[in-house]
Amino acid sequence: MAPITRREWHRLTLGGIAGAAAGIAGADALCARPQTPAAGRPASLVRGVQIGVQSYSFRDRPLDATVNAIAAIGISSCELWQNHVEPRVPRDELRRWRLTVPMEHFTSVRRTFDRAGIELYAYNLSFQDDFTDEEVRRGFEMAAALGVKVMTASANQGVVTRVAPLAELFKMRVGMHNHSHIAPNEFATPDDLTRAMAVSSYIDANLDIGHFTAANFDAVAFLAAHHDRIVTLHIKDRKRNDGDNVPFGEGDTPIKPVLALLRDRKWAIPANIEYEYDGGDTVREVKRCFEYCKAALEGAQPI
Repeated sequence: MAPITRREWHRLTLGGIAGAAAGIAGADALCARPQTPAAGRPASLVRGVQIGVQSYSFRDRPLDATVNAIAAIGISSCELWQNHVEPRVPRDELRRWRLTVPMEHFTSVRRTFDRAGIELYAYNLSFQDDFTDEEVRRGFEMAAALGVKVMTASANQGVVTRVAPLAELFKMRVGMHNHSHIAPNEFATPDDLTRAMAVSSYIDANLDIGHFTAANFDAVAFLAAHHDRIVTLHIKDRKRNDGDNVPFGEGDTPIKPVLALLRDRKWAIPANIEYEYDGGDTVREVKRCFEYCKAALEGAQPI
């Protein structure tokens, strides 16, 4: 599948050409009931570690097909990507949609996951500098309607002081997501994340261990030092020195030591697979990632 990153998606949306991201359905089709809902919650709690998935992994298909795929693979927890519930429209239209969409849209999405037996753990809405204050607040209302207590955000550093008061008001933990590009107003370094966490006890980290490794930082050390302030991990494999995304086990990311830490220290942090390398069939590749994680948890040496 040809990859499209969240950062690229935001650029497309701001340019008014979000429709170029193939396979993302319009909002009117997103809440359809899956055709083959799971009879019960799949078992992806492995040795005490919750293996989940970021729905961005299934960016080549609409929400109903994504939910079916997650259930078929056997994953029981999901971090929901915003573009699986928002329409593909230019930026100004998207803002109007966010400010006017009935909250029933989001409660219906929650019911879709519930019917499939999949826990909806977090909502990924990436607050950017161009969000109005009202738009930021609506994001929290959306997350509340989805019934989650955690949000994640590929955000700009500049929005943290506007997000924090609402996170406290809604009692919603917000994990800032890091990338590998080190630049002002972006999250990439350990200091970028810890500065944000110092603003409020409700501002946390959504540590992407692949991007962290590609930026030449130590994901194991950061996890050990800040595990109580990490709401989710994104599990992917990348090469150091801003290298490529690669299949699990072929890069430099310490996936096995990270999973072993969660297992052995009994830290209740979901480890969410984020399929981002250039592979083949999405369902097959996410299942391959899932099997790698399960094998790592069963076989990795204690930390």
